[in-house]
Amino acid sequence: MIQKFKNWTGIYNQLLQADKNQSLEPKDLEKLALAAYLTGKDKASFQILERAHQGYSDKGNKVNAVRCAFWLGLMNVNTGQHARGSGWFARGERLLSDIPNPNCPEKRLLFIPQALGELGAGHGAKAQQIFEAVASAGEQFQDADLMALGRLGLGQSLIQQGEIAKGIKLLDETMITIETEDVFPIVNGIVYCAVIESCRKIWDLERAQEWTAALSRWCDAQPDLVPFRGECLVQRAEIFQFHGEWHKALEETIDACSLLTQSQGRPAAGEAYYRQADLHRLVGNFTKAEECYHEAVKRGRNPQPGLALLRLAQERTNVAETAIRNTLQETIDPKRRAELLPAVVHIMLAAKKTENAHKAEKELCIIARDFNVPYLLAMCSYCQGKVSFAEGNKRAALEHLQKALKFWNSLNLPYESAFTREIKGIVYREMNDRDSSETELIAAGWIYEQLGAIPDLERINRLLNRKRQPETFGLSLRELQVLNLVASGKTNKLIANELFISRRTVDRHVSNILTKLDVSSRVEATAFALKNQMLDTKF
Repeated sequence: MIQKFKNWTGIYNQLLQADKNQSLEPKDLEKLALAAYLTGKDKASFQILERAHQGYSDKGNKVNAVRCAFWLGLMNVNTGQHARGSGWFARGERLLSDIPNPNCPEKRLLFIPQALGELGAGHGAKAQQIFEAVASAGEQFQDADLMALGRLGLGQSLIQQGEIAKGIKLLDETMITIETEDVFPIVNGIVYCAVIESCRKIWDLERAQEWTAALSRWCDAQPDLVPFRGECLVQRAEIFQFHGEWHKALEETIDACSLLTQSQGRPAAGEAYYRQADLHRLVGNFTKAEECYHEAVKRGRNPQPGLALLRLAQERTNVAETAIRNTLQETIDPKRRAELLPAVVHIMLAAKKTENAHKAEKELCIIARDFNVPYLLAMCSYCQGKVSFAEGNKRAALEHLQKALKFWNSLNLPYESAFTREIKGIVYREMNDRDSSETELIAAGWIYEQLGAIPDLERINRLLNRKRQPETFGLSLRELQVLNLVASGKTNKLIANELFISRRTVDRHVSNILTKLDVSSRVEATAFALKNQMLDTKF
């Protein structure tokens, strides 16, 4: 086995040179293929691993040829080439059929594609049976790869069947396996990403954060690692977003989008664009948000509920209502419905459809009780508070909102705390308690300002009858024009063309902008401008 932490570029270059001098043996070709894959050279990796497969076949070593076929299948599938992946799995099975009474780990490896198919189709019980056989074989043969992949799939199957506590226990055990056993590096990356995704699906944010930190350490120890790094950036961005570090989150999503679109078929690219879109929506950059939602769709990520919430922010309530209603109707999985239902409540109340909002809130609370995790329980209380207020029950609304606020504060989720305090402030105002109302609204506004949540801050200022004068922060007329174009995502070359000035002049303007605003990047300059309402001003 290859050690976990390696200089993959160095290994690739060394083995590639050796292969040029004299054709490598299949075992060394496997190492070369792995190094190529982990440094982002997918096509070269597949070609080299095919050579290793053929080399083992020529030597009559069908067992190792089967293992190569399995990895070729899995790696092709992971990069979006499903037909080629399926073909390699089929070849592995054919080779196994030529081995009399095969009793080897490779036989169980080829159970995994079938198990993943059952899991993807929602057949958790069938997937569980297959993964149990894989995990059992891993223990029998003391094969760390089989143990890790078997336990991972078993945990996911249990979660799909609603046995969340048992499933999470197995996922935690799998994480320990990959950190203590000599596991194939691709297995490491698969397990990290799959476990974090599973935690996120059941809204176990604390566990997702813990394992995201572990994934970050694993990636950071291998600076030239390409696969899994993009997924890591997306996961880290979500953690940063939840905990109020929106600037960091936006930078991570931009990096993730760049990394994940370097080659075709990376499924996390859609999630990266969706996460970036949500952040642009929250800070008020609606044009950029819409572009990113559309990019997410191109890469297979459903844009809801974010796009519907964008339409609501654009005061297109009917469009938002239709979109979120249709998406909910098409969604069966309760985990996915839990992601949609808070937006349904919000949009239906905005559309004055209180009965529909009440129905959505009730379903969300049922799901929250089933999952029994703090985030969903808090969101349930928050939605109960909003619906109770819409129905005229102010006291009940305050009780629910206060319960939600305690959850948010304990989880260190500032944005959720802010919008809960905002509703509390509005409820107090309706009860003619002006002091309590202003206390809550001012607190919410302060959090929105710290986050850079400009649309929310403007709403609070209207509630408090505040009017904020735009500032230029020392920027000249031309620099303000350039800043607006930078915020719209244009490159210096495009800005030069639009303003009919030289590229060098634009470079100087951008440098002056960063200096005057005391920021270090275009992303930070855009966030600063949005926060201080410097954009879309006619000069």
